[in-house]
Amino acid sequence: MKHIIAAAGLTAICATTGAWAQSSVTLYGSLDAGIAYISNAGGHSKWIEEQGNMQPDRWGLKGVEDLGGGLKTVFQLENGFYTNTGAFAKAGTLFNRQAFVGLSSDQFGTVTLGHQTPFSFDVLDPFSTAYLAASWYAFHPGNIDELADTGVVPFDNSVKFRSASYAGFSVGAMMGLGNTTNFSTGKTLSFALSYANGPFKAGATYANEHDRTPSIVTTGITSFQGVAAANYTAAKVENMGAGASYQFGKLLVHGLYTRVKLESSGHSDTYQSYDAGANYQFTPFNSVAGGAATTTMAGHRWTQFEIGDIYALSKSTQLYVNALYERAGSNTDAAFFTAGVSSGRSQTILLTGIHHSF
Repeated sequence: MKHIIAAAGLTAICATTGAWAQSSVTLYGSLDAGIAYISNAGGHSKWIEEQGNMQPDRWGLKGVEDLGGGLKTVFQLENGFYTNTGAFAKAGTLFNRQAFVGLSSDQFGTVTLGHQTPFSFDVLDPFSTAYLAASWYAFHPGNIDELADTGVVPFDNSVKFRSASYAGFSVGAMMGLGNTTNFSTGKTLSFALSYANGPFKAGATYANEHDRTPSIVTTGITSFQGVAAANYTAAKVENMGAGASYQFGKLLVHGLYTRVKLESSGHSDTYQSYDAGANYQFTPFNSVAGGAATTTMAGHRWTQFEIGDIYALSKSTQLYVNALYERAGSNTDAAFFTAGVSSGRSQTILLTGIHHSF
């Protein structure tokens, strides 16, 4: 009897240990800080300690539990913060970048629920100069096309589906609920199509969003669709785009087009960006990347250029240097994203820093 009880206990311990072996939780993060010179912000040049340039400062937890038969439980919690001050990227919200849980099937795809990034970030951002040349400032003015994950970009109360890959193709659908008695208030609905085959990648997205607050004021526009830009809320937003990239050995070329229609109180304006660039991997440790983008909205135009060099000290640590220049159209002030609005048509940014991930 003692031997039977001992054997049963050992079996239970082994079974429990086996169950634990099917689950994993990963702590990860990114810290990025450096020094930047901005030629004109509000009429004056300035030196700043910049942060989150190559990658946004963040930390998170992600996990998976294997349920068997190709089915898994997945979750992710991600907080954005500022390395130079330690403050949250969005005050009062801990997991401001992502917070979701769901099920993933090897055969069909993944369904998740929670606070999640839109397809513009998931699918289009990897084709942008800002992403591939690794500079936060190179996102298009105001980030109206939602390529960067800022405090107002992720969809709350959302259900998201991404299919498995079939012959290189993957589709997605996403709905965000406003959680009010009026079903359309705050509702979002979006779709995505992506393709990957060897050196070629491509993607396209469409989103219909209600009651969104794009950051018009950071473009330098003070009044938009009859209200102060700082107080603007779009009753309806149609956000769409398409991009592609191709790897020719050490050379990567990429292009992206985004188009956003903003409607409110009988007004309608279109925001458009054309973006292209290239990366060249000189050595396993050193790469140079650059690109250009031109953006128009409501009679305004911003054209920007970037070139940068990234040197890897290890797989986790890189040193970088960037040079960026923007030229605005007539009657428009230059305004690199989050750099501060220039008092004139030109703005230059020179910066260098260190990025570390874990």
